[in-house]
This record gives sequence, structure tokens and C-alpha cells, in this order.
Amino acid sequence: MKAFKFIILALLFTSCGTTFVNYDYETSTDFTQYKTYDYFDDMQTGLSKFDSIRIISTINTKLSTMGLKRSDNPDFYIDIQSRELMNRNSPNVGVGVGGGRGGGFGGVSVGVPLNANKYTREITIDFVDKNQNERLFWQAVSESTYKGNASVEKREATLAKLVDKIFEGYPPKE
Repeated sequence: MKAFKFIILALLFTSCGTTFVNYDYETSTDFTQYKTYDYFDDMQTGLSKFDSIRIISTINTKLSTMGLKRSDNPDFYIDIQSRELMNRNSPNVGVGVGGGRGGGFGGVSVGVPLNANKYTREITIDFVDKNQNERLFWQAVSESTYKGNASVEKREATLAKLVDKIFEGYPPKE
């Protein structure tokens, strides 16, 4: 019984707060040529005004630590897009009890939902080369759970972790 409780707890903790990031990029790109960046003027992030400011500030800080500089005459532009998704397929844990006598079998099974509907946010970050006909050369698509009513401090911390996770894949490691 202790093992069963441990498995349930492990499932609960591993299913919460996971961020998935998929990367794609143009394989012929020389990433060392990119030193400066800026954001598209007409960018519609899909985030609230404050969250847009937060994510841009966090990206600026991250890119600065990577040696990239924001510029009015950039090597590439950044586009940020976001959309809210609702995951209706909440995982369930089945618990079964069985028994029988004389070769007969009987049983009871109960599905226990682990959580209610979860909201996730998909954020796509595109890097577009300014000088090559606005060619997309790197993209990260992240999906993570979020709470729309989280405190300001929690939102900032969540976005900081998300940006760190996203930029683990830039530049791509061959």
C-alpha cells in the first residue's frame, strides 16, 4: 500500500508545472553572424499588456547575457505569439480490485481524475533575418500550464523560468 501511495504522489508532482519546448531552425544558418536584434513593431503577442512587457524584458535580459544587443538596426527581428489552450483530457488513475473463488473472477474499477481541466499557454518565439527577405531561421514553441489569476511575483517568476527553458535551445547545438 505504501508503494501505491508513493506512485500516486509521484504522478501528481510530475504532472504539475511541466514546460515543453520544441525547437526548429534553418540548418544552413550561421548563428554566429547574429549580434543584434529588435522586435517587430506590429507584434501582437496575445498576452496582456503587462505580461507582454514582462516577457520582452525577460528576453532582453536573457539575450544580453548571451552577448546579443538590442538595436535600432538589428541583424534579426523577434516575433512573439501566444495562445491559450484548454486541455480537456485530464489524466485518470484507475484503481482495480479483484478476486474470485473457484476459478471465477470479479472486480471493481474506479477512475480517479487527477485534476480538473487545465489551461495551458502556447508561446511561439520566431527569429527572422532582417537582411534575407525576412527569412525565419529559428523558432521555439513552448507549452506550459499557467494560472491567469497568479500574483505579479508568480507571473514574473514563471516567465523567467519559461524564457530560460526556451533559450536553452539557442543557438542550436549540432
